[in-house]
Amino acid sequence: MSVIETVEQLEAIYGATNDASTVKVADHVTPLYRIFIEKAPFAALATIGPEGIDCSPRGDLPGFVRIHDPKTLMLPDRRGNNRVDSLRNIVRDPRVSLMFLIPGSGNAVRANGRAHLSVDPDLLASFKVEGKAPRSVMVMNVDEIYFQCARAIVRSDLWNPDKRIDPKTLPTPGQILAEMSQNKVGGAEYDRIWPERAAATMW
Repeated sequence: MSVIETVEQLEAIYGATNDASTVKVADHVTPLYRIFIEKAPFAALATIGPEGIDCSPRGDLPGFVRIHDPKTLMLPDRRGNNRVDSLRNIVRDPRVSLMFLIPGSGNAVRANGRAHLSVDPDLLASFKVEGKAPRSVMVMNVDEIYFQCARAIVRSDLWNPDKRIDPKTLPTPGQILAEMSQNKVGGAEYDRIWPERAAATMW
């Protein structure tokens, strides 16, 4: 198997980048990138720690990532499974990346930078939804931000409703848990009560 081992080998295969690939990069949230972030209901958060890398989905009401100023983004940590993989990584290594997706848009916006976690009471209160505040807020200093062209989303036909998979053809969380725990956790009952439990603990 042939393996690329140097940057020089890589560049010899792919060639130089064009202007459109480089001029789109900013070191702060520009007015046009602000529009993307304020309309995005979903972002993928990438972090890194001693055990390796992690990528976690984050979804909320559009604009849930707050633009505090052109160099600062704020992401509330809503209720989840309490694994805190991303948060644990940020405490130990501040490097983070966010990729914003907007249903119907072929372009993604990517932001890279460094972050810390804040539990300032006033800041937490400012992110309340239905009277419930997050337990922490990720405060990110933006080092670079740019858009990703639409090829990946076009190739995947991601937003085409006719290409949606029937969930019944996929394993359920209850089935996966049951298999992994030798039926000690999960199962049909887990799947049955999950929608109600999730609705009661959304925020």
